Amino acid sequence: MMSNVVSSAPLEPNLSADGIRPQMAQRLALRHRPKAMAIGRQRWSHLLFAHWEIAPRAIEATLPRGLFVDTFEGSAYLGIVPFFMERVRPAWLPPVPGLSWFLELNVRTYVHDAAGNPGVWFYSLDCNQPVAVAIARRFFHLPYFHARMAARQQGATMYYQSQRRGAAAAESRYAWEPGADGTPARAGTLEFFLVERYLLFAADAQGRLFGGRVHHTPYRIYPPVVSEFSVEPARAAGFTLNGPPASLLAAETADVTVFPLESGFALPARKAPNA
Repeated sequence: MMSNVVSSAPLEPNLSADGIRPQMAQRLALRHRPKAMAIGRQRWSHLLFAHWEIAPRAIEATLPRGLFVDTFEGSAYLGIVPFFMERVRPAWLPPVPGLSWFLELNVRTYVHDAAGNPGVWFYSLDCNQPVAVAIARRFFHLPYFHARMAARQQGATMYYQSQRRGAAAAESRYAWEPGADGTPARAGTLEFFLVERYLLFAADAQGRLFGGRVHHTPYRIYPPVVSEFSVEPARAAGFTLNGPPASLLAAETADVTVFPLESGFALPARKAPNA
């Protein structure tokens, strides 16, 4: 469990090389179900993972104090992930029609804390359920945005579109062929690095760092046939992505258990200006 010691320093760029790099044992340990009481349950389906290789310093400069860019063979990655959220509800209640089913599209990267715990840092999460947006922003300190979104499956192809409300952003469109017969990612591979993530990090307006665990069986992934994709969500987050994704993956449906946010990450000591 994490302690209650947190920093009240405001968010600031972290260009330090401090922090322990994640070990494979830490990555595998996060697969285990936490001992804490679950607060939510949900189902993730029709997941598409599109990732671009990006310079680590481009990511590092955007992170709050206490987080460090996680790399695979020296490269950082930025991901765009559209998917379906289903049966979303508190752990002690049944799903509610009209509230518990919606769409989500997130822009994310991969980080670790000073102790080497690997996780996800979200730049944005677009969602077409305003109640979910309000709850996630208020109680989970996550950058959710209300968006106009739609998805349909026509023949073998899933068509997915999103446009953030109240913004000048262009509409994002994705089209891919969902499949089956996926297999879990093998430890040590790029696929494992990108999708085997069970810890999210968030920061509040005062810069205090939090972590939240989720639990599900390892994704069963497969290479999808993708006929359309957009980098607009990454552009809205301040990144310029060139060319096609370095990795395209899809995953079968996963039933997910959500656990409370925890505080108390050990932050690296501030260095003296001339150190």
